[in-house]
Amino acid sequence: MMGMGSRGKLGAISALALLSACGGGGGSSGGPISTPPPVPTPTPTPTPTPTPTPTPTPPPTGGFATEEVNRSDGPLFHNAPTAWAAGATGAGIKIGIIDSGIDLANREFAGRIDPASADVTGAGRSAQQIDDHGTHVALIAAAALDNNGIVGIAHRANVIALRADTPGTCAGTSAPDADLDCTFADRAIAAGIDRAVSAGAAVINLSLGGGAIDPVLVTAVRNAANAGAVIVVAAGNGGDGSEPGIDPNQPDPFATSILAAGGANVVIVGSVKEDRSASDFSNRAGNAANSYLMALGERICCVYQGSEILITTEADGRRYVTLFSGTSFAAPQVSGAAALLKQAFPNLTGRQIVEILLSSARDAGTAGVDTVYGRGIMDIAAAFHPRGATVLAGGTAVVPLGEAMGSASGPMGDALTRASAETVLLDQYDRAYAVDLARGFRTAQGTRRLQGAVDAGVRRLSGATESSAVAFTVDARRTAGVWAAPLRLSHEEAERARVLAGRLALRLGRDTQLGLAFAEGADGLTAQLQGQQRPAFLIAGSAGGDAGVAYQPGTAVALRRQIGPWGVTLAAEQGRAYAPSLGAHDLTGDGRALATRTFSAAADRRFGALDTRLVLSWMQEDATVLGARFHRALGAGGADSLFLDAGAGYAFAPGWRLGADLRRGLTAAAEGGQIAAGSRFASSGWSVDLTRSGALVPGDSVGLRLAQPLRVTGGGLKLNLPTGYDYASETAHWGTRSVALSPEGRELMGELGWRGPLWSGDGAVSLFYRREPGHQAAAPDDAGLVLKWSRGF
Repeated sequence: MMGMGSRGKLGAISALALLSACGGGGGSSGGPISTPPPVPTPTPTPTPTPTPTPTPTPPPTGGFATEEVNRSDGPLFHNAPTAWAAGATGAGIKIGIIDSGIDLANREFAGRIDPASADVTGAGRSAQQIDDHGTHVALIAAAALDNNGIVGIAHRANVIALRADTPGTCAGTSAPDADLDCTFADRAIAAGIDRAVSAGAAVINLSLGGGAIDPVLVTAVRNAANAGAVIVVAAGNGGDGSEPGIDPNQPDPFATSILAAGGANVVIVGSVKEDRSASDFSNRAGNAANSYLMALGERICCVYQGSEILITTEADGRRYVTLFSGTSFAAPQVSGAAALLKQAFPNLTGRQIVEILLSSARDAGTAGVDTVYGRGIMDIAAAFHPRGATVLAGGTAVVPLGEAMGSASGPMGDALTRASAETVLLDQYDRAYAVDLARGFRTAQGTRRLQGAVDAGVRRLSGATESSAVAFTVDARRTAGVWAAPLRLSHEEAERARVLAGRLALRLGRDTQLGLAFAEGADGLTAQLQGQQRPAFLIAGSAGGDAGVAYQPGTAVALRRQIGPWGVTLAAEQGRAYAPSLGAHDLTGDGRALATRTFSAAADRRFGALDTRLVLSWMQEDATVLGARFHRALGAGGADSLFLDAGAGYAFAPGWRLGADLRRGLTAAAEGGQIAAGSRFASSGWSVDLTRSGALVPGDSVGLRLAQPLRVTGGGLKLNLPTGYDYASETAHWGTRSVALSPEGRELMGELGWRGPLWSGDGAVSLFYRREPGHQAAAPDDAGLVLKWSRGF
């Protein structure tokens, strides 16, 4: 018994193509062929919305660059190989196809035609086709990836073929006639939907059309939606105005009434051409634009004969394959995509799958949702991309994709380029993604040693008495700045008086000295109180006091007491670390957040011509780890570092001095966030130099230094991260990921320099060479010559 409506299929054989244009070759590996009936001349349609600019179909992804994939009209167009490469094939997912049956013997579906496949009209027939419309629909959705014929979007999905054509209506004498004759009763369609739901179909495809549906079918659709199924329905083929009583600017009434019954679980599918413009025959989105999606449905390869593509040979030797068109064949592209999503993300509801497919569509036509293309053209790769905020599975830490997750410091060099920190993130739909956070790590920024060495316009002024000494670094450059008018200075005088740093040393008694400094570190202040001789090289720095942290010193204080032959110095300083921003969701970067503090105790003693020193220091960092910075999602709790410095200088002859410094460090990152206990690493640096004072003229010096800047030698961070995710229990599995911070590169630098009085001023010449600068093995060697001369006026 028929229901209220009698439905028709929404597709027809519409074109043929020369075999050479579809992949060449004979047999099934060739392209499509056959002789279709002429396409009727369309009636005039309203002025169309501008079509989108054609976008080239992307090349196959991964190992899917095969003839089979290339001749299949859908997978490449809709970026399915991206999902395949991620393991999504539709395996284990059932697609219910309510149509004209299926070719049960077609090897494209071998082992994947579900036992629930049946005739649902009550006529007692099998699911075996008379008309091949249903087989074409199933091929587009789920043909096997087997190097034969074409491949479907969900090529390992199971098909529940539910034959709903009214007995006797598919009785044409040829495929074209049969394709036009079949009708479907609402009661049979409803029975097919009910059977598909009972058999566990996640997706139901309705490549049918006609008038509004009857109450029996309304109930079946509503029940399917309540069961969580995705319902995909063709938009209709009346877009060219050829169907009397059908508004070409609205989806077919069958489609809109299915949408009304199934709500957000339903997606209406229209057809586009290869150039991504709307097919002339496709009903437009109209009032259903928010639930309307476009997919490739015009000139689709190919009609089959048995398990092979049908190839027709003309008397003149030309060979053809037969193509077909219709929204009937756009719909299964979407059904296959829905199956891929359901397999990849089993937690998704039908409503969510539809929402993802619609919201991830490529915009077409007028910007935004429009009445022709609806939400746009389906893009499977975009549908598989995380949506909304991404968080660590099982946690709440937001990990924005595309932002840097960490930036190494100088002592770490290129370590993070080889790091791995695989974890699992969830998007707004709780879809789990395997992500290597280390891909967001940045290598260390190179130290600008040359720039600092030749920085012009800076004057150093000093003065001393028997009990005190004072020194200032003054910026004498004429730069735009605030004029110190309250000091009653001229603008020129104010500019010259910009003090960049200052140091004051006081002798409080015979055995006690006090040093104060601003914008200078405690290391230099301690050296002054100890009376150290420190050769001034322009490029190669001393290992002593080198923390590898780019920072601006704030204030420092040092107190030295002479106790017999030993000098003991206690010092403290505070400053601000400089580290690059890691993105909009990272720390604000204010001074307090990046503060550093260092406390030290030093002992020094002279043994005749030999001077020695030993320093133990403790550096606290609020938001950096030995100068490196990591995203707050990993934990930005700072670090504590202990350093031991040993240094000696030997004046083995008048004017000659041999010096050496060695630094050893141990850093422990603060536990918190994802940074686990035991995140420790060691570091070391050294320098050796030989100097000769009074070499050429009185007051000059020439020196040679070899050095290795501070470098991490072993250890790293331990990150407590989710390593797996169970959809059944919606729980994450946690583990520890180790991130080594010792670089592959090792910088060694040498510098030969002279400095002294020159032409009534001060001059300096330096020849330097740096191997693997910045501890980066791939960095080119850095060599140069520095000439510097200055004179005060």
